[in-house]
Amino acid sequence: MSFQTEKKLILSFHDALSRANGDELATVTKQYCAPNLVWRGFHPFDEIAGSDAVARRFWQPLKHSLTHLQRRQDIFFAGRNSLTEGGVWVVSMGHLMGLFDAPWLGIRPTGKMALLRYCEFHNVVDGKISETAMYFDIPHLMVQAGQNPFPPQTAAHLVQPGPMTHDGILTEDQPADEGHKTLEVINAMIADLGQWDSGLSLTDELAQTWHENMIWWGPEGIGATYTIARYAQQHSGPFRAAFTERSKTQHICRMAEGYYGGFFGWPNFTAVPTGGFMGMPATGKAAEFRVIDIYRRAGDKLAENWIFIDLLHFWKQQGVDILARITGIETP
Repeated sequence: MSFQTEKKLILSFHDALSRANGDELATVTKQYCAPNLVWRGFHPFDEIAGSDAVARRFWQPLKHSLTHLQRRQDIFFAGRNSLTEGGVWVVSMGHLMGLFDAPWLGIRPTGKMALLRYCEFHNVVDGKISETAMYFDIPHLMVQAGQNPFPPQTAAHLVQPGPMTHDGILTEDQPADEGHKTLEVINAMIADLGQWDSGLSLTDELAQTWHENMIWWGPEGIGATYTIARYAQQHSGPFRAAFTERSKTQHICRMAEGYYGGFFGWPNFTAVPTGGFMGMPATGKAAEFRVIDIYRRAGDKLAENWIFIDLLHFWKQQGVDILARITGIETP
């Protein structure tokens, strides 16, 4: 199937956003988005209704703070949602880079270049963006500003690159069977992950769907990790030990094109922290996990995974306002 019309729309939208500032941004969002746009972003933005509100509450403040903003895109693909009918979804992932010249969300500016990790899913219906999931790693920006909000993490803090293969921007049509293979592997991995009790060791379970030298590009606060063994040691094992009562997966969109695929939920799942997590004690309070996962498949297994987790929202549910702790500004 061809998704060129939808891809061109999103690329034009990105170009128009890059050239607009101030009140012009509302004109851009009105041109490309449906009036009743549903926009989902990480805390403290959460859900925003309407294209004008998205321009006013997200894009205008961001572009005021990160001047000369440019989009450095690493992955771009499209497809139909395998979970429901309606529209074509277009995915973009990379960094928004600018000069951090004014405070954003209370985070102090540096006057230096800074990068905001992002991933977005756009649902294009009748030539307009009807729904967007725009997830971004705010703690990663905070660390660049010298305001680390978390204790030392289990994995590595990095400015995260795109795919090792440098082929993640899919502007041309891809063979349909390759997308089907990618989705099949993602679904198999989700089925394994959802059990948390497969009867196998954690590393043997992971090896069913992951390459031995897989890379997990995790969010700030957890970090990036390399190889199945280190992933099990530095994230997956500690995470499973920290939580119980994990709900079933509740994705809104799950899709693939070529060797790339991914999903997001609102939330993806809920779980109860009953062991220490990220250096903080357990609360026993159930909490939501808002997540985007993007994957690169190599052969019949997953080779790379970029993760966006709304850790500010998670800790807010646990009674800890991370932004307020660092900036002194309470968030709703």
